[in-house]
Amino acid sequence: MDLAFTKEEQAFREEVRQFFKDNVPPETRRKMIEGRHLSKDEMVTWWRILNNKGWGVSHWPKEYGGTGWTSVQHYIFNEELQAYPAPQPLAFGVSMVGPVIYTFGNEAQKQQYLPRIASVDDWWCQGFSEPGSGSDLASLKTKAERRGDKWIINGQKTWTTLAQHADMIFCLCRTDPAAKKQMGISFIVFSMKSKGVTVRPIQTIDGGLEVNEVFFDDVEVPYENLIGEENKGWDYAKFLLGNERTGIARVGVSKERIRRIKELAAKIESGGRPVLEDPSFREKLTACEVELKALELTQLRVVADEGKHGKGKPNPASSVLKIKGSEIQQTTTELLMEVIGPFAAPYDVHGDDDSNETMDWTAQIAPSYFNNRKVSIYGGSNEIQRNIIAKAVLGL
Repeated sequence: MDLAFTKEEQAFREEVRQFFKDNVPPETRRKMIEGRHLSKDEMVTWWRILNNKGWGVSHWPKEYGGTGWTSVQHYIFNEELQAYPAPQPLAFGVSMVGPVIYTFGNEAQKQQYLPRIASVDDWWCQGFSEPGSGSDLASLKTKAERRGDKWIINGQKTWTTLAQHADMIFCLCRTDPAAKKQMGISFIVFSMKSKGVTVRPIQTIDGGLEVNEVFFDDVEVPYENLIGEENKGWDYAKFLLGNERTGIARVGVSKERIRRIKELAAKIESGGRPVLEDPSFREKLTACEVELKALELTQLRVVADEGKHGKGKPNPASSVLKIKGSEIQQTTTELLMEVIGPFAAPYDVHGDDDSNETMDWTAQIAPSYFNNRKVSIYGGSNEIQRNIIAKAVLGL
């Protein structure tokens, strides 16, 4: 298998790289490099710049606004986007519910939802995890009862990322309580402005308000908001999660972090010399770089092999990418913490504390470290991914 890029692919990389240099707002890039939170307006502004270029939903079929790029071009685009860095298109709409709708939805649903996802007219969130139903997602209890031409939805979701911004939610609901748990679930979409929807923010350990609890109390949803077939939602969820796990590898993000680690390690001194000159630190950094190169080659093999598993059947090797990618992301944040040492001391996450003003560029490193503890959990915990690999890859 030849994993070298062609001249055309290298030229495409240069085109993408130049576009980011010319179009990503400088303040947005600065915040991304420093690990700071972007406002909703900053994110939407960039996504619309990307969409105006025709790259907002690049991996979608051309008839729905996609680019028709090859798998390798998609890989290059995402790597450059993450490494620049710039905000990735809103995954909940572009990479999750969008592909479910254009693969399993009816024509009316495609016409209603897909253009609004592409133009960021609707911000989507994901209604999957529940209290007691995270890794064992099929045990979910949120219920949708059909009454005439409506669904009546009751239940609770949790860890719902950026639900405070959302206009729409795609939700797994139990529609046949008598069926085997995987067989009685449906995939339903509806407005977050619906009567009976309550969003309650959860403050995370880094002080952020990124995730939420969402409550549904007799929420009325039109029956036609069911995507695909009733009680087939588990199949659509597996399709969606396969796409999510491939993206979680985030090779470009880790490359940018390693660049940042080297930059800061050459600047910060420990014991009278730059941290980068410490043999123990260099050994850890080199080991991380070797692991990242192995991950990159694995992802390239998956990209080269794309399509082998057929429509709606993501490559089970995406679980390998998820495990190793999340572990490397966590390692890079640990290395950043080691570089800045005492400057990782707590600070006011809301920006009111100016006691660390002289080292402001370190301010987000500790919160980022804590926040990245979660990446081995979301998208299916790494323990669950090992079970998938044992069954689907090793045949055990």
